[in-house]
Amino acid sequence: MKRMPTLFVGHGSPMMALEHTETTNTFKSIGQNIINNYGKPKAILAISAHWYADDTYVQSAENPKQIYDMYGFPQELYEVVYPAKGDSNLTKKVQKLLGNSVSINDTWGIDHGMWTVLVHMFPDASIPVVQLSINKYLSPKEAYQLGTKLQSLRDEGYLIMGSGNIVHNLRRIEWDNPSGTSATIEFDQYISKAILENDVDTVVNYTSHPHASYAAPTPDHYLPLIYIMAASEGTKPTVFNQTYNSGSLSMTGFIFEDEPQNIL
Repeated sequence: MKRMPTLFVGHGSPMMALEHTETTNTFKSIGQNIINNYGKPKAILAISAHWYADDTYVQSAENPKQIYDMYGFPQELYEVVYPAKGDSNLTKKVQKLLGNSVSINDTWGIDHGMWTVLVHMFPDASIPVVQLSINKYLSPKEAYQLGTKLQSLRDEGYLIMGSGNIVHNLRRIEWDNPSGTSATIEFDQYISKAILENDVDTVVNYTSHPHASYAAPTPDHYLPLIYIMAASEGTKPTVFNQTYNSGSLSMTGFIFEDEPQNIL
């Protein structure tokens, strides 16, 4: 069996769950082609920007709750149901790999950073999902070190998936801008180039870029990328959905594969 790829997806507005666009069509194609080329994942280890916690936690719930962690949207969005199950085997494997640095926490669930993408990627919700928190107290380098410990899950048929944004600055949103600002595009392409060249140092030390404080004023949406890149050592990344909107958001995503299968 081929080792599962890993994914980093850029998630945008929660309304994406209801949309059918080029971006969501790409998510759909990726999901279908992962199953076609690699087989159906046993489960998904999900690392979302929205579970930004005070420690490293993993879920163990048999039926994780769906988190509607967004406000002021149409009622239709709150009626979207993604009833994925948990997976106790995956939870136990994460505990074994991370040891004392991880603990069980079922106060969270599957948040909109994940389910708004998964409704397109794996719409039947038949693949179990276990979320792993982002530890706000880890440095980018420490987050990378933790991520490397997850690599072996790929050998066992698990899909490791991160959801965030390379550029995410809600305070600088430009509602009438259908693209990105020059700072957004420059930072996104700088990081993307580093990823495609497997330049770990540049990705981990992203704060050294002049536009870092604009692109990632808080690290929560950037850090999933570091976890995923760490879990993907030795692979070949392919970029997808490299688009920008509202001035200060990038939707850029990557699939990391041992041997690219042209699944986009």
